[in-house]
Amino acid sequence: MPAKKYRIGVIGSSGRGDYGHGIDVVWQRIPQAEIVAVADDNPAGLAKAAERLAVKKTYADYRKLLDEAKPDIVAICPRWLDRHHAMAMAALERGIHVFMEKPMCRTLAEADDIVRTSEMTHARVAIAHQTHVSPKIAAAKKLIAEGKLGQILELRGRGKEDARGGGEDLWVLGSHVMDLIRIFGGGPTWCFATVANEGRPIRKRDVVEGREGIGPLAGDHVQAMYGLPDGVTAYFGSRRKAGGSPSRFGLQIFGSAGILEIGTGYLPYLKFLPDSSWSPGRTKIAWQDVSSAGLGQAETLTDGGLVAGNTLIARDLLASIEEHRPPAMGAVEARAAIEMIVACFESARAGGPVSLPLAARDNPLTRLAE
Repeated sequence: MPAKKYRIGVIGSSGRGDYGHGIDVVWQRIPQAEIVAVADDNPAGLAKAAERLAVKKTYADYRKLLDEAKPDIVAICPRWLDRHHAMAMAALERGIHVFMEKPMCRTLAEADDIVRTSEMTHARVAIAHQTHVSPKIAAAKKLIAEGKLGQILELRGRGKEDARGGGEDLWVLGSHVMDLIRIFGGGPTWCFATVANEGRPIRKRDVVEGREGIGPLAGDHVQAMYGLPDGVTAYFGSRRKAGGSPSRFGLQIFGSAGILEIGTGYLPYLKFLPDSSWSPGRTKIAWQDVSSAGLGQAETLTDGGLVAGNTLIARDLLASIEEHRPPAMGAVEARAAIEMIVACFESARAGGPVSLPLAARDNPLTRLAE
């Protein structure tokens, strides 16, 4: 780890996304970091954050924090998306590195701004996708590289499918699944999706303002297909209030020799089925555990949840600054996941498959027909 002490600024918004999933307190676990200031436009929330983070410098306006406290890194914590772009751009234009809650932003135009400005100023952007940096990802990749799964044939992902099921589930939680699809299947070249509301294709009258600052949103049922390299197809689905118990949230990778199933988080659920028929009910073949150490090996790590995942991302961000490289889970990866989400709505709007990368960089629901 770098010897330099990094100054950390924290941006929250109590009542409008708060402080995300521990994006603020993670820096208290990093010896090379010192939290020097916090900004929150809610006075009561600001006072609580200052006490929690043990800082004296407080600001109602995050821009004043950036100018006066002069942090090296800013943690953009609110879960709500509507100000992610403005907050990130304010930091990046000042050459300040960013650790940000996911999803990164609302549109591809906003994502393009963040990526371009980060590249111009060399200010790094790390996104809080804990699964992306999980030690189990490497174990899963090793299992696939060793041929245990055979030839990959298709990937299937689903959201949580709770009350947010459909378009909101796709936005809020689908980014995790899209990122996993890219990790194991590569980047898609096309998307064909349907988005329905109460059993019929969405129209302009179905568009509402999404919660948590998502922007225009529609649909209680999403079904999507993606064309991946080597002729592999990926699927994503989410239907409101259709979730399983336990949840189906995650990704299944189907190969000619078996199935690999992975959840989300720092140490996600990870199982391997060495059954080429994909039918353990007939073959009686049992699922096998995969730990961070590998197939059939005991897990040596303790699941520290979001804290552990955030810590890995924060440490990697510091290393990326020192090593002059992009973070492991950076703005480019976050944009790619957002593009897969937006492609679902663009395909539904167009009524057919669309090519990726998308030509239009806005929210397709703003161009939906009556």
